Amino acid sequence: MGPYSEERQFQRAESIKALLDNNPQLDPIYKAMWQDKLKGLALNETTYNFRVRSIYQKLQKGLWVR
Repeated sequence: MGPYSEERQFQRAESIKALLDNNPQLDPIYKAMWQDKLKGLALNETTYNFRVRSIYQKLQKGLWVR
């Protein structure tokens, strides 16, 4: 994960929207998963940094399954 970039988040959102729009036959489970990913994109640097920090804390504590 790199530093927060509004442009990069916009690109991610556009990619997910295109995937959803261009694949009407997508299985409902996968469609719901991608819709959740789209809704969950960080819209500001504070939220993004909080998520990055929490992920790395879990990695350091060994709470993340690899």
